[in-house]
Amino acid sequence: MSGTTIAVLIAFAAYLCMMIGIGIWSMKKTTGADDYFLGGRGLSGPVAALSAQASDMSGWLLMGLPGSVYALGTGQAWIAVGLGLGTVINWLVIAKPLRAYTIVADNSMTLPEFFGNRFHDDKKILLGISSVIIVIFFLVYTASALASGGKLFNSVFGLDYHAAMLIGACVILMYTFLGGFLAVCTTDFVQGTLMLIALLAVPIVAWAFVKGDISNLLMQTGVEPSSYLSFFHNGDHPITAVEVISNLGWGLGYCGMPHILVRFMAIKDEKELKKSSVIAIVWVVISLALAVVIGLLGRAFLFPTILGETAGAASTESVFIEMIKKVFMEYLPLAFVGGIFLCGILAAIMSTADSQLLVCSSSVSADIYKDIFNPDASNETVLKIGRAVTIIVAILAIIIAWNPDSSVMTLVSDAWAGLGAAFGPLVVMSLFWKRTNLPGAMAGLISGAAMVIIWDYIPLMGGQTIGAVTGLYSLVIGFAVSLLCIIVVSLVTKAPGQAVLDDFEAYKNYSE
Repeated sequence: MSGTTIAVLIAFAAYLCMMIGIGIWSMKKTTGADDYFLGGRGLSGPVAALSAQASDMSGWLLMGLPGSVYALGTGQAWIAVGLGLGTVINWLVIAKPLRAYTIVADNSMTLPEFFGNRFHDDKKILLGISSVIIVIFFLVYTASALASGGKLFNSVFGLDYHAAMLIGACVILMYTFLGGFLAVCTTDFVQGTLMLIALLAVPIVAWAFVKGDISNLLMQTGVEPSSYLSFFHNGDHPITAVEVISNLGWGLGYCGMPHILVRFMAIKDEKELKKSSVIAIVWVVISLALAVVIGLLGRAFLFPTILGETAGAASTESVFIEMIKKVFMEYLPLAFVGGIFLCGILAAIMSTADSQLLVCSSSVSADIYKDIFNPDASNETVLKIGRAVTIIVAILAIIIAWNPDSSVMTLVSDAWAGLGAAFGPLVVMSLFWKRTNLPGAMAGLISGAAMVIIWDYIPLMGGQTIGAVTGLYSLVIGFAVSLLCIIVVSLVTKAPGQAVLDDFEAYKNYSE
C-alpha cells in the first residue's frame, strides 16, 4: 500500500471516528421519541441551515450533478437553477408557516402526523398513506446515497463496490441508531461545512492547472466549446423546452421533502429561523454553482482521460473524485489534504442517507405503529422500534443499490419525483388554502405518487414509459396532477369542519 493511500485512509478513519463520536455524544441527550425524531425542537440557526442543505444535496451534489455537466455540458445547469430557486422559495415561503402549523396541530413530530392532525383525520387514513409513500420512495433515495458511497470507496481505494457500500452503510447506521435526530443534524453541520470547503478549493486548484486554456482542451476531448459551454445546448443538440421545464421542475420537489421539512419543524424559534434561511440560501447558491464548474473544468482538467469513454476510466459521476486524486494523491505531502476533501464527498453521501433512514424510521415507528396500531405505546417502546426499523431500512436500501452500475442521478431523480409530487402540493395547500379538506388531501397524495409510478415505470407506449417517450420529468406532471386533484376534490366535497377552520385561524395568528 502506497504512502498516499495510507494518508488518505488516516483522513477517512479520523473523519468516520468523529461521526461515530458525535453519535455517542448525542445518545446521552436522546431520552425519548421526541428527542430521537425531532431533537426536542431545539436546533440553532446554523445547525438547522447546514443540516437541511447537506441532507438535501447528498452525493448527488458532488457526483450526480458534476457528472451530468461533465457528460452533456452547461445545459444540465438548468437543474441547478431549478434547485436554487426551489431552495429560496422553501426557506422564505414554507419554513415559517410549517413550523408554526406543526406546533398548533398538536405539536406534530413528522410530516404524516402533521397531515393527520391538520385535517383531524381520526381514522388515520392520511397518516397511513403518507407513511407508505415515504417508506417506498425513501428506500430508493437511501439506496442512491449508499451507491454513491460504494463508488467513492471503489474509485479511491480500489475496494470492491459491495464491500465499500457495506462499510459506509455501517458507519451511517451506527451514529443514526445511537443519536437519532440530534446526531444526524450535528454530523450534517460538520459535513455541510466540509462539503463547501471541498467545493471551493478543488476548482481553484484545477483552474490553476488548466491555466485558462479550456476551449482548446475541450476541443481535444471531442466536444465543441461554444455548444458545450452554452445553457442552450444539451449534449449534441440544442436544448428543448421540455428539457428546460424538466430541469427547472426539480425545484418543485423541495416543498415535499420530509427530510428537509422536518428541519423547519425542529428549529428553536423564529429568530433562529431567519438566521437559518440566510445561511442556507447562501450555501446552496455557492454549492450548486461550484458543482457545475467542477463538471465543466473536469472535462479539460482530466484530459487526456475521458471518463466513461477511455478504457478503464471511472464513470462520469466520479469526476470530482478523479480531480481530487489528480491534484493531491500524486504527492505524499498533499495526500492527507486530498483525503479530507474526499471526505467532503463522503460527507455529502452520509448527510443524506442518515436523514432518510431517520425519516423512514419515524414513519414506521411513530406514524404507523404508535399512531395507528398502538396509540398507548410508551416513548421508550417507540424509540426501540424506531432504532430497529433504522436497521431494516438500511438493509433494504443496500439490496436496492447492490448493482454496481446503479446510476446515482437516476435513483435520486426517481425518489425526488415521487416525494415531491405526493407531498409538495399538499404541503402548499395545507398552509395557504383553508378550504383544503380531507378528501382533497387524500386525492392529492395518491394521485401524485401514482402519476410518478405510471409515468416512469409502466411501459404504456410501444413498450416504453411515457417519461421515456416524452422526455418530461415525472415530477412536473405529478405535481400538476396532485395540485389539480386537491383543488377539484376539495371543492366538490364537503367543506372542512369548524374545528379544522379554527386550527387554521390559530396557526395564522400564531406568534412566539
